[in-house]
Amino acid sequence: MKLRPLHDHVLVKRLEAQGNKIGSLFVPDSAQEKPQEAEVIAVGAGTQLKDGRRVAMEVKVGDKILFGKYAGSETKVGGDEYLILRESEILAVLG
Repeated sequence: MKLRPLHDHVLVKRLEAQGNKIGSLFVPDSAQEKPQEAEVIAVGAGTQLKDGRRVAMEVKVGDKILFGKYAGSETKVGGDEYLILRESEILAVLG
């Protein structure tokens, strides 16, 4: 199945956490926070203005982004976990 976000929505896949050790302590997966960095998988067409024009999206497929802790909606498709969020919920594009 293929997902195509609508309007100003972005489909992202979280990047893997950097590690599971703090100093010499092992931190189990259940105690770790989910990463707030992701890679853009697909983007919508952009916001449609009242006069019918579309505002182009600033992010593109392949961009690495930073988003808010509670942003977006999680979904699972074909065993893979994705996050769908609005472009306005993206805080930064990582360089």
